[in-house]
Amino acid sequence: MHSTIRQRRLTAAALTALAVAVSATACSSGPGGTDTRGAGGGTYTVWDPYPQFDKASAWAKLLDQCGTKAGVTIKRTGYDTSDLGTKTLLAAQQGNSPDVLIVDNPVVSTLAEAGVLTTTEENELDTSEADPNLLAAGQSGGKTYGTPIGANTLALYYNKKVLKAAGVDIAAVKDWTSLTAALAKVKKAGKKGITFSAIGTEEGSFQFLPWFWGSGAELTELDSPKAVSALSLWKNWLKQGYAPNSVLNNTQTTSWQEFASGDYAFSENGTWQLAGAKKAGLDYGVLPIPGANGGTAAAPTGGEFVTVPVQRDTDRYAVSQRLATCLTSTANLYDTDTTLSYVAPTSKVQDKQVAANAELKPWVAAVRAAKGRTSDDLGTKYPTISEQMWKAVQSALSGAESPKDALAKAQSAVK
Repeated sequence: MHSTIRQRRLTAAALTALAVAVSATACSSGPGGTDTRGAGGGTYTVWDPYPQFDKASAWAKLLDQCGTKAGVTIKRTGYDTSDLGTKTLLAAQQGNSPDVLIVDNPVVSTLAEAGVLTTTEENELDTSEADPNLLAAGQSGGKTYGTPIGANTLALYYNKKVLKAAGVDIAAVKDWTSLTAALAKVKKAGKKGITFSAIGTEEGSFQFLPWFWGSGAELTELDSPKAVSALSLWKNWLKQGYAPNSVLNNTQTTSWQEFASGDYAFSENGTWQLAGAKKAGLDYGVLPIPGANGGTAAAPTGGEFVTVPVQRDTDRYAVSQRLATCLTSTANLYDTDTTLSYVAPTSKVQDKQVAANAELKPWVAAVRAAKGRTSDDLGTKYPTISEQMWKAVQSALSGAESPKDALAKAQSAVK
């Protein structure tokens, strides 16, 4: 590997930036323990955001198998997503970074800009099979920092029973106009229209982005006419009674609970609710979120990246690369993403997922059209933009300001 990779000094500013990024995603002797690690065998550390998986889980067993294949022992620690970024940055300051880090994709650019991660050019991790739109979430300044292990995103769940009672043909819902017309029919039939999360956190921005991007708007211009049209769409739905006022405080979980009651026609939510949909006994379908004038809107990508943090001992990178490659190989991705309820980051494995489970077809379509929140080289600028976006959504939907004025204020604050 390249000897030019060095430990970068991390500043208080980097800590602050990371704290903002993590809020937007929302070992006693250091991660490596004693210095028993070495390029020839030894122990290699892996940190991930999956504390729900214990040593007996399929995920833990895969890590052990990859370690055995590389000739090393794996010491794995699972952290909550909200803690992982900060702990990684602190470990880097102390010179105790994990060898392999699996981290939420919006945090990648922040860690990269803080000097914590090696580039794929430096660590020689092959990213050629990853879908470009998913890989973009791990790129900053023209460089790539890791590879996606899987992705989730948003789509529209719909209740077939409610739509049938309202005389709505889901095949006719292809753009904002036809979706709004469907909501009007549902309300007229005495049922409830659509529920989503517009809470004043990253969850609110995450759920608004498909409509924002679906209008053709860009995050560098929050107050464009297209952006205003997206926020006006949501505002009109509340005004007409097509969406409940509870969306202002809804998380994605509470929004889902509303839909699971069986009264709503639509719910904007993610792949992580598939098990809940089956448990609720709903006769449901899934529709990719439509763009303003048709087609599939770009929804934000969720999911993690497998990265290789900077090490003082650069000889370790060869094994770290083998471990990362093992975790993201075609042979392992199918089982891994099934365990994580993710859509795979490569077309080859996506096709295999759909062949095994036809219900994933609309989710694969949504992921293929998805977009990273930090894409377009926004990097660490995204958390600031997102915060102003969710504030504008809250202000407009609560009636405090018009969509136009709320977004104008947001754009001014970002500048």
